[in-house]
Amino acid sequence: MFRVTREIDFCYGHRLLNYDGKCRYLHGHNGRAVISIEGSELDSRGMVLDFSDIKKTVSTWIDENLDHRMILCSRDPVVPMLEEMGEPLYLLDENPTAENIAKLIYDQTRAHDVPIVEVRLWETPRCFATYAP
Repeated sequence: MFRVTREIDFCYGHRLLNYDGKCRYLHGHNGRAVISIEGSELDSRGMVLDFSDIKKTVSTWIDENLDHRMILCSRDPVVPMLEEMGEPLYLLDENPTAENIAKLIYDQTRAHDVPIVEVRLWETPRCFATYAP
């Protein structure tokens, strides 16, 4: 089995509902998504997938949907006010935890027929969440 990995840095804000710690307040992160792709065979170029193809698919989606946005639960009471102000949002049906954001990136990448096996989302230099089915 062959595996290639691409790291994608982006900035985002969020807050967690039903949470007693500091993350209940609006705050931001310099996140890093680590995308791992596997294949048992290489293409005619000797690659699982070209790193630039990963960038075109995954980095573009992250840049257009998550980078410099508030990622919030659609039930968050601040959503209407932020929408009225024209703030860029990405809304989830669930709490925007690192785990749920990692799964979101995985699902969006998989939807583009990329043979993804894992997403690791670094929320801080010392903390990350991983999603792999």
